[in-house]
Amino acid sequence: MKAQRTRRLVGTIVGTIIALIVLSPFFLVVINSAKTSADIVISPIKLPESWGQMLTNMQNVINTSNFSYWTSFGSSLLITVVSLALLTVLSCMAAWVLSRHHREKWSNAIFMMFVAAMVIPFQVVMLPILTVFKNIGIFTGIQMLQSYKGIVFAYLGFGGSMSIFILHGFIKNIPYELEEAAHIDGCSPEGTFFRIIFPLLKPVQMTVLILNGLWIWNDYLLPSIMLGLNGKIKTLPIAVSSFVGSYVKQWDLILTAAFLAMIPIVILFLIAQKQIIQGMVDGAIK
Repeated sequence: MKAQRTRRLVGTIVGTIIALIVLSPFFLVVINSAKTSADIVISPIKLPESWGQMLTNMQNVINTSNFSYWTSFGSSLLITVVSLALLTVLSCMAAWVLSRHHREKWSNAIFMMFVAAMVIPFQVVMLPILTVFKNIGIFTGIQMLQSYKGIVFAYLGFGGSMSIFILHGFIKNIPYELEEAAHIDGCSPEGTFFRIIFPLLKPVQMTVLILNGLWIWNDYLLPSIMLGLNGKIKTLPIAVSSFVGSYVKQWDLILTAAFLAMIPIVILFLIAQKQIIQGMVDGAIK
């Protein structure tokens, strides 16, 4: 019993230390968003003297013409929601087909291509993707760069590999007899997928949604390349960078803007944390 209590105590201490390390950046952003730029430079880890400064900083950020918080928020929301919706449906469909034909060579070859794509760094394809998207616009007349459809299409490509990999293993453990019963009852393959398989994937779908949602909402590199830093469409991470100049860095506005950008995703996590945990547990058990 004593050894067990000691292990629990050590685990609690280690877990607390890890939690403090993980939460420290968020803590610094929150306390420094309630300070002036001079106070941040002098004492960045000190608690603010007045939390009312946070409201002043928020007003300054929202009213700054080169930031346009609500426009950037709308762009980030549209890109994230559309990307997640398409990514979830298409990944589930692809994973279902590949898992049900896993004994065939073509299925294994395609699946291994998706797995291999997961280990390719984005920096390797950063310049080629610009060339490809530019040529698509030239030959088809469809504007892929600096457009919503272009960046959504890019997120489908980069996020599909991991999503299919996660869903593939989950679907393989769903009894095939369910689909055979639906087929006997006269259900089409499309009906079988959307009526039988798709609802069963809800636990792992939540995991896929959260992992991709956090990445897409906070991503800076891909939007900066696809949309440009001075383009008409700006996501929140790109808009935050507008406060960073070559010679002047407005730390109070930078950190306040970052705090405003984090609020929606934190609220989403708090609302959906039960489903997130349940999805991870169900996925692990499955």
